[in-house]
Amino acid sequence: MSERVLIELSDVHVVHKARSGGLFRRDRVYALTGASLSIARGETVGIVGESGCGKTTLAKVLVGLQRPTAGTVTFDGQDIASLPDFPRRRLIGASVGMIFQDPSTALNRRLPVRQVLRDPLDVHRRGTPRQREDRVRELIAQVGLPASAADLLPGQLSGGQRQRVAIARALALEPDLLVADEPTSALDVSVRAQILNLLLDLKEQLGLALVFVSHDIQTVRRMSDRVITMYLGRIVEETPAHAVPHQARHPYTRALFSATPGLLHPIDPIPLVGPVPSATRPPSGCPFRTRCWRADDVCATEMPAPGAVRCYHPVVEGATDRELIDEAVVASGLESS
Repeated sequence: MSERVLIELSDVHVVHKARSGGLFRRDRVYALTGASLSIARGETVGIVGESGCGKTTLAKVLVGLQRPTAGTVTFDGQDIASLPDFPRRRLIGASVGMIFQDPSTALNRRLPVRQVLRDPLDVHRRGTPRQREDRVRELIAQVGLPASAADLLPGQLSGGQRQRVAIARALALEPDLLVADEPTSALDVSVRAQILNLLLDLKEQLGLALVFVSHDIQTVRRMSDRVITMYLGRIVEETPAHAVPHQARHPYTRALFSATPGLLHPIDPIPLVGPVPSATRPPSGCPFRTRCWRADDVCATEMPAPGAVRCYHPVVEGATDRELIDEAVVASGLESS
Protein backbone atom coordinates (compact mmCIF):
# COMPACT_ATOMS: atom_id res chain seq x y z
CA MET A 1 0.00 0.00 0.00
CA SER A 2 1.30 3.44 -0.91
CA GLU A 3 1.56 5.72 2.11
CA ARG A 4 0.74 8.79 0.04
CA VAL A 5 -2.24 10.56 1.56
CA LEU A 6 -5.23 10.59 -0.78
CA ILE A 7 -7.77 12.52 1.29
CA GLU A 8 -7.38 14.37 4.57
CA LEU A 9 -9.88 15.99 6.92
CA SER A 10 -8.59 18.57 9.38
CA ASP A 11 -10.76 19.77 12.29
CA VAL A 12 -13.96 19.36 10.26
CA HIS A 13 -17.27 20.44 11.78
CA VAL A 14 -20.77 19.97 10.39
CA VAL A 15 -23.60 21.80 12.15
CA HIS A 16 -27.22 21.61 10.98
CA LYS A 17 -30.11 23.81 11.99
CA ALA A 18 -33.30 22.03 13.03
CA ARG A 19 -36.62 23.57 14.00
CA SER A 20 -37.88 22.39 17.37
CA GLY A 21 -39.90 23.63 20.30
CA GLY A 22 -41.80 26.26 18.33
CA LEU A 23 -42.11 28.04 15.01
CA PHE A 24 -39.19 30.41 15.51
CA ARG A 25 -36.87 28.24 17.54
CA ARG A 26 -34.04 26.50 15.72
CA ASP A 27 -31.65 24.16 17.49
CA ARG A 28 -28.18 23.39 16.24
CA VAL A 29 -27.42 19.74 15.56
CA TYR A 30 -23.72 18.99 15.94
CA ALA A 31 -23.46 16.19 13.38
CA LEU A 32 -19.65 16.24 13.18
CA THR A 33 -17.25 17.91 15.61
CA GLY A 34 -13.51 18.37 15.13
CA ALA A 35 -13.05 15.38 12.80
CA SER A 36 -9.46 14.88 11.64
CA LEU A 37 -8.66 11.89 9.46
CA SER A 38 -6.16 10.90 6.75
CA ILE A 39 -6.72 8.08 4.27
CA ALA A 40 -3.84 6.72 2.19
CA ARG A 41 -4.08 5.38 -1.32
CA GLY A 42 -5.04 1.71 -1.27
CA GLU A 43 -6.01 1.75 2.41
CA THR A 44 -9.29 0.44 3.83
CA VAL A 45 -10.70 2.38 6.75
CA GLY A 46 -13.71 1.08 8.66
CA ILE A 47 -15.99 3.46 10.56
CA VAL A 48 -18.11 2.13 13.44
CA GLY A 49 -20.46 3.56 16.03
CA GLU A 50 -24.09 3.56 17.11
CA SER A 51 -26.85 5.04 14.97
CA GLY A 52 -26.65 8.83 14.92
CA CYS A 53 -22.95 8.97 15.78
CA GLY A 54 -22.01 10.82 12.57
CA LYS A 55 -20.82 7.96 10.36
CA THR A 56 -22.96 8.91 7.36
CA THR A 57 -22.19 12.62 7.77
CA LEU A 58 -18.48 11.82 7.68
CA ALA A 59 -19.01 9.68 4.56
CA LYS A 60 -20.89 12.52 2.84
CA VAL A 61 -18.07 14.94 3.64
CA LEU A 62 -15.57 12.51 2.08
CA VAL A 63 -17.52 12.33 -1.19
CA GLY A 64 -18.34 16.04 -1.33
CA LEU A 65 -22.09 15.67 -0.71
CA GLN A 66 -21.82 17.61 2.55
CA ARG A 67 -19.91 20.88 2.84
CA PRO A 68 -18.19 21.33 6.22
CA THR A 69 -19.35 24.17 8.42
CA ALA A 70 -15.70 24.62 9.39
CA GLY A 71 -12.39 22.85 8.77
CA THR A 72 -10.59 21.72 5.62
CA VAL A 73 -10.90 18.74 3.30
CA THR A 74 -7.90 18.08 1.08
CA PHE A 75 -8.10 15.62 -1.81
CA ASP A 76 -4.81 14.66 -3.46
CA GLY A 77 -3.26 17.85 -2.13
CA GLN A 78 -6.08 20.19 -3.19
CA ASP A 79 -8.40 21.93 -0.71
CA ILE A 80 -11.83 20.95 -2.03
CA ALA A 81 -13.94 22.55 0.69
CA SER A 82 -13.04 26.02 -0.64
CA LEU A 83 -13.67 25.22 -4.31
CA PRO A 84 -16.77 26.60 -6.05
CA ASP A 85 -19.55 24.07 -6.59
CA PHE A 86 -18.89 23.17 -10.23
CA PRO A 87 -15.11 22.45 -10.10
CA ARG A 88 -15.61 20.69 -6.74
CA ARG A 89 -18.26 18.39 -8.23
CA ARG A 90 -16.08 17.69 -11.27
CA LEU A 91 -13.06 16.78 -9.15
CA ILE A 92 -14.84 14.69 -6.53
CA GLY A 93 -17.37 13.20 -8.94
CA ALA A 94 -14.57 11.78 -11.08
CA SER A 95 -12.30 10.67 -8.23
CA VAL A 96 -14.65 9.35 -5.54
CA GLY A 97 -17.44 6.80 -5.83
CA MET A 98 -20.14 6.13 -3.24
CA ILE A 99 -22.25 3.06 -2.59
CA PHE A 100 -25.42 3.82 -0.66
CA GLN A 101 -27.25 1.68 1.86
CA ASP A 102 -30.33 0.74 -0.16
CA PRO A 103 -29.86 0.03 -3.88
CA SER A 104 -33.65 0.08 -4.36
CA THR A 105 -33.72 3.83 -3.73
CA ALA A 106 -30.22 4.66 -4.97
CA LEU A 107 -30.92 3.56 -8.57
CA ASN A 108 -33.34 5.22 -10.99
CA ARG A 109 -36.07 2.61 -11.37
CA ARG A 110 -37.13 3.94 -14.79
CA LEU A 111 -33.77 3.50 -16.49
CA PRO A 112 -32.30 0.21 -17.73
CA VAL A 113 -29.03 -0.85 -16.19
CA ARG A 114 -27.16 0.15 -19.34
CA GLN A 115 -28.25 3.78 -18.94
CA VAL A 116 -27.71 3.81 -15.18
CA LEU A 117 -24.07 2.90 -15.78
CA ARG A 118 -23.63 5.16 -18.77
CA ASP A 119 -24.97 8.32 -17.10
CA PRO A 120 -21.74 9.19 -15.19
CA LEU A 121 -19.73 8.60 -18.38
CA ASP A 122 -22.04 10.93 -20.33
CA VAL A 123 -22.00 13.64 -17.65
CA HIS A 124 -18.20 13.64 -17.47
CA ARG A 125 -17.85 13.11 -21.25
CA ARG A 126 -15.59 10.11 -20.91
CA GLY A 127 -14.54 8.77 -24.31
CA THR A 128 -16.59 8.37 -27.47
CA PRO A 129 -20.15 6.93 -27.48
CA ARG A 130 -18.68 3.60 -28.59
CA GLN A 131 -16.10 3.64 -25.79
CA ARG A 132 -18.82 4.39 -23.27
CA GLU A 133 -20.81 1.37 -24.40
CA ASP A 134 -17.67 -0.76 -24.10
CA ARG A 135 -17.10 0.58 -20.60
CA VAL A 136 -20.67 -0.32 -19.59
CA ARG A 137 -20.14 -3.90 -20.73
CA GLU A 138 -16.82 -4.02 -18.86
CA LEU A 139 -18.44 -2.77 -15.65
CA ILE A 140 -21.27 -5.32 -15.84
CA ALA A 141 -18.76 -8.14 -16.18
CA GLN A 142 -16.51 -6.67 -13.49
CA VAL A 143 -19.22 -6.92 -10.82
CA GLY A 144 -20.26 -10.43 -11.80
CA LEU A 145 -23.52 -9.75 -13.62
CA PRO A 146 -24.57 -11.45 -16.87
CA ALA A 147 -24.43 -9.34 -20.03
CA SER A 148 -28.22 -9.62 -20.31
CA ALA A 149 -28.61 -7.49 -17.18
CA ALA A 150 -27.83 -4.40 -19.26
CA ASP A 151 -31.35 -4.35 -20.70
CA LEU A 152 -33.20 -4.90 -17.42
CA LEU A 153 -34.72 -2.33 -15.11
CA PRO A 154 -33.49 -2.27 -11.49
CA GLY A 155 -36.87 -3.59 -10.34
CA GLN A 156 -36.31 -6.75 -12.38
CA LEU A 157 -33.15 -7.58 -10.43
CA SER A 158 -32.69 -9.14 -7.01
CA GLY A 159 -31.41 -7.01 -4.12
CA GLY A 160 -27.90 -8.40 -4.46
CA GLN A 161 -27.88 -7.77 -8.20
CA ARG A 162 -29.06 -4.19 -7.67
CA GLN A 163 -26.22 -3.58 -5.25
CA ARG A 164 -23.80 -4.94 -7.84
CA VAL A 165 -25.18 -2.37 -10.29
CA ALA A 166 -24.70 0.34 -7.65
CA ILE A 167 -21.09 -0.79 -7.18
CA ALA A 168 -20.54 -0.76 -10.95
CA ARG A 169 -21.94 2.77 -11.17
CA ALA A 170 -19.61 3.91 -8.36
CA LEU A 171 -16.68 2.46 -10.32
CA ALA A 172 -17.69 3.89 -13.71
CA LEU A 173 -15.22 6.81 -13.67
CA GLU A 174 -12.35 4.75 -12.24
CA PRO A 175 -12.23 6.52 -8.86
CA ASP A 176 -9.32 6.49 -6.44
CA LEU A 177 -11.61 6.27 -3.40
CA LEU A 178 -14.75 4.21 -2.83
CA VAL A 179 -17.03 5.05 0.11
CA ALA A 180 -19.49 2.31 1.09
CA ASP A 181 -22.19 3.44 3.54
CA GLU A 182 -23.80 0.35 5.12
CA PRO A 183 -23.65 -1.43 1.72
CA THR A 184 -25.07 -4.75 2.93
CA SER A 185 -27.59 -3.76 5.62
CA ALA A 186 -30.56 -3.81 3.19
CA LEU A 187 -29.62 -7.23 1.75
CA ASP A 188 -30.53 -10.76 2.69
CA VAL A 189 -28.00 -12.50 4.90
CA SER A 190 -27.36 -15.05 2.15
CA VAL A 191 -25.96 -12.44 -0.27
CA ARG A 192 -24.12 -10.16 2.14
CA ALA A 193 -20.94 -12.24 2.06
CA GLN A 194 -20.97 -12.22 -1.75
CA ILE A 195 -21.11 -8.41 -1.86
CA LEU A 196 -18.40 -8.05 0.76
CA ASN A 197 -16.12 -10.46 -1.11
CA LEU A 198 -16.79 -8.55 -4.34
CA LEU A 199 -15.75 -5.27 -2.69
CA LEU A 200 -12.55 -6.84 -1.36
CA ASP A 201 -11.71 -8.32 -4.77
CA LEU A 202 -12.34 -5.02 -6.57
CA LYS A 203 -10.28 -3.10 -4.04
CA GLU A 204 -7.30 -5.40 -4.67
CA GLN A 205 -7.72 -5.48 -8.46
CA LEU A 206 -8.12 -1.72 -8.86
CA GLY A 207 -5.90 -0.49 -6.04
CA LEU A 208 -8.74 1.49 -4.47
CA ALA A 209 -8.83 3.24 -1.15
CA LEU A 210 -12.01 2.10 0.60
CA VAL A 211 -14.01 3.65 3.43
CA PHE A 212 -16.42 1.08 4.85
CA VAL A 213 -19.17 2.46 7.10
CA SER A 214 -21.19 -0.03 9.10
CA HIS A 215 -22.80 -0.83 12.43
CA ASP A 216 -21.67 -4.43 11.89
CA ILE A 217 -18.45 -4.30 13.86
CA GLN A 218 -17.16 -7.77 13.01
CA THR A 219 -17.59 -7.08 9.29
CA VAL A 220 -15.71 -3.80 9.59
CA ARG A 221 -12.89 -5.57 11.37
CA ARG A 222 -12.67 -8.16 8.62
CA MET A 223 -12.76 -5.60 5.80
CA SER A 224 -10.44 -2.92 7.17
CA ASP A 225 -6.82 -2.05 7.77
CA ARG A 226 -7.81 0.50 10.40
CA VAL A 227 -10.97 1.01 12.47
CA ILE A 228 -12.32 4.47 13.37
CA THR A 229 -14.73 4.63 16.32
CA MET A 230 -17.21 7.52 16.39
CA TYR A 231 -19.40 8.75 19.22
CA LEU A 232 -21.80 11.70 19.09
CA GLY A 233 -20.15 13.22 16.03
CA ARG A 234 -16.57 12.82 17.23
CA ILE A 235 -13.79 10.43 16.31
CA VAL A 236 -12.76 8.95 19.65
CA GLU A 237 -10.31 6.21 18.60
CA GLU A 238 -8.28 4.89 15.68
CA THR A 239 -7.14 1.28 16.00
CA PRO A 240 -5.42 -1.16 13.63
CA ALA A 241 -8.09 -3.68 12.62
CA HIS A 242 -6.02 -6.64 13.82
CA ALA A 243 -5.82 -5.05 17.29
CA VAL A 244 -9.55 -4.84 17.99
CA PRO A 245 -11.19 -5.58 20.24
CA HIS A 246 -8.74 -6.54 22.99
CA GLN A 247 -6.08 -3.94 22.21
CA ALA A 248 -8.58 -1.12 21.70
CA ARG A 249 -8.24 1.36 24.56
CA HIS A 250 -11.26 3.68 24.49
CA PRO A 251 -13.98 2.47 26.89
CA TYR A 252 -16.64 3.08 24.25
CA THR A 253 -14.84 0.98 21.63
CA ARG A 254 -14.56 -1.88 24.08
CA ALA A 255 -18.22 -1.60 25.11
CA LEU A 256 -19.27 -1.48 21.46
CA PHE A 257 -17.35 -4.62 20.54
CA SER A 258 -18.43 -6.46 23.68
CA ALA A 259 -22.07 -6.10 22.60
CA THR A 260 -21.42 -7.90 19.31
CA PRO A 261 -22.53 -11.54 19.25
CA GLY A 262 -19.87 -14.15 18.59
CA LEU A 263 -20.16 -17.62 17.13
CA LEU A 264 -18.52 -19.38 20.07
CA HIS A 265 -19.48 -17.20 23.03
CA PRO A 266 -22.77 -15.64 24.16
CA ILE A 267 -23.10 -11.87 24.36
CA ASP A 268 -21.76 -10.56 27.66
CA PRO A 269 -21.65 -6.81 27.09
CA ILE A 270 -19.87 -4.25 29.20
CA PRO A 271 -22.74 -2.41 30.94
CA LEU A 272 -23.26 1.27 30.20
CA VAL A 273 -25.40 3.45 32.45
CA GLY A 274 -26.58 7.03 32.18
CA PRO A 275 -28.44 8.90 29.47
CA VAL A 276 -27.49 8.94 25.80
CA PRO A 277 -26.77 12.64 25.15
CA SER A 278 -28.46 14.69 22.46
CA ALA A 279 -26.58 15.94 19.41
CA THR A 280 -28.29 19.32 19.91
CA ARG A 281 -26.96 19.66 23.46
CA PRO A 282 -23.78 17.59 23.70
CA PRO A 283 -22.13 17.39 27.11
CA SER A 284 -19.00 19.36 27.88
CA GLY A 285 -15.66 17.64 27.68
CA CYS A 286 -15.68 14.03 26.54
CA PRO A 287 -19.08 13.25 24.94
CA PHE A 288 -19.00 9.67 26.29
CA ARG A 289 -18.60 10.70 29.94
CA THR A 290 -22.34 10.51 30.70
CA ARG A 291 -22.26 6.75 30.08
CA CYS A 292 -18.67 5.87 30.98
CA TRP A 293 -17.85 3.99 34.16
CA ARG A 294 -14.35 5.52 34.16
CA ALA A 295 -15.44 9.15 33.92
CA ASP A 296 -14.51 11.68 36.60
CA ASP A 297 -14.48 15.46 36.95
CA VAL A 298 -11.59 15.97 34.54
CA CYS A 299 -13.60 14.31 31.76
CA ALA A 300 -16.13 17.16 31.95
CA THR A 301 -13.55 19.89 31.41
CA GLU A 302 -12.64 19.51 27.75
CA MET A 303 -12.33 16.90 25.01
CA PRO A 304 -9.12 14.89 25.38
CA ALA A 305 -6.37 15.93 22.99
CA PRO A 306 -6.29 14.43 19.47
CA GLY A 307 -4.48 11.13 19.18
CA ALA A 308 -5.01 7.44 18.57
CA VAL A 309 -7.33 7.31 21.58
CA ARG A 310 -9.15 10.40 22.88
CA CYS A 311 -9.68 9.47 26.50
CA TYR A 312 -8.34 10.67 29.86
CA HIS A 313 -8.62 7.19 31.35
CA PRO A 314 -7.99 4.65 28.56
CA VAL A 315 -8.34 0.94 29.11
CA VAL A 316 -5.16 -1.00 29.77
CA GLU A 317 -4.12 -2.73 26.55
CA GLY A 318 -5.02 -6.41 26.66
CA ALA A 319 -7.68 -6.09 29.37
CA THR A 320 -10.36 -8.74 28.96
CA ASP A 321 -14.08 -8.05 28.64
CA ARG A 322 -14.64 -9.89 31.93
CA GLU A 323 -12.23 -7.57 33.72
CA LEU A 324 -13.94 -4.50 32.24
CA ILE A 325 -17.42 -5.84 33.03
CA ASP A 326 -16.43 -6.34 36.67
CA GLU A 327 -14.85 -2.88 36.76
CA ALA A 328 -17.97 -1.26 35.26
CA VAL A 329 -20.28 -3.14 37.62
CA VAL A 330 -18.34 -1.94 40.68
CA ALA A 331 -18.07 1.65 39.43
CA SER A 332 -21.76 1.84 38.50
CA GLY A 333 -23.15 0.05 41.55
CA LEU A 334 -24.82 -2.61 39.41
CA GLU A 335 -25.38 -6.22 40.38
CA SER A 336 -22.82 -8.62 38.92
CA SER A 337 -24.24 -11.23 36.54
